[in-house]
Amino acid sequence: MQRTDTETASLREALALDTFGPQVVAVGGGHGLAQALGAMVSYAARIDAIVTVADDGGSSGRLAPAMDIPAPGDIRKCLLALTPDDSTWRRLYEYRFETSDVGGHSLGNLIIAALAEIEGSFEGALRSSERLLGTLGSVIPASPQHCRLHAEIDGAHVQGQVQVQRSRGTISRMWLEPVTAEASESALAAVADADQIILGPGSLYTSVIAAMLVPGLTEAINESPAQLVYVANLITQDGETLGMDAADHLDALLHLTGVRPPSAIVANDVPVDAEPPLEAVSADGEAISTYGGDLVTADLVDRTAAWPTHDPTLLGRILAGLVTQ
Repeated sequence: MQRTDTETASLREALALDTFGPQVVAVGGGHGLAQALGAMVSYAARIDAIVTVADDGGSSGRLAPAMDIPAPGDIRKCLLALTPDDSTWRRLYEYRFETSDVGGHSLGNLIIAALAEIEGSFEGALRSSERLLGTLGSVIPASPQHCRLHAEIDGAHVQGQVQVQRSRGTISRMWLEPVTAEASESALAAVADADQIILGPGSLYTSVIAAMLVPGLTEAINESPAQLVYVANLITQDGETLGMDAADHLDALLHLTGVRPPSAIVANDVPVDAEPPLEAVSADGEAISTYGGDLVTADLVDRTAAWPTHDPTLLGRILAGLVTQ
């Protein structure tokens, strides 16, 4: 059941959301984007998550090509990140089958795929999902069609998001196929209306950059007057960013997408435990300054998490403060 305006207003008040806050757009995918969305609910009046559609692992990897739809996995995670309360629908979207013909499938992915057929479009499926879950924002696929990620790594051509993620080496070029893919109209509209655009945290190449490779999206970000912020990861990622500091992350983002330099780079400044060969992502102010942005550091670590993760409350305070600058 869709909430009434009164119910929505009461819920926003209970969660300390700022009805008069900024319109915020987040770009990326996976767990990192979900954490960023959790941070935004504390200060944004409107939240739009623009999510990569190049995921080809697990349940998404089976559904997307078979049904010719954008990969639903990262999108489902973002829907759940914007769902403020427990419900039967939330538990259904979270449920994953372990055995039988549907073993390994997320029920939420299957529901989204079914709704795409019922509603006649993938974005229609997401709007229905938002009503069922009572989300506090909208989730938008970067493109209305499934795309396959390609990369040139140490001179070799690597295909698929999972393979790119697992490949160690220097990534010199990335692109999506089909080449006819275009950014979702709703994604472009959200960027045009945004007051603040957040890139990251999350897998640098296979989430953040993969989403921005959809033709038209980076161009829209560059034309937008919105404040652009990059949130650096807490630790490096095996197969993607080993040995890279925050400036290296930023350099790869700008080089591979052509996006304008962010006005602010947010990074963690407290110790983080990481299993070698992983290590904490350090941020050197002098190196960051060469890109023209301000380095903003703070304690951003969620100490209740089993894996190094951004604390949504701590990150939200930093992002909210940037809007008022």
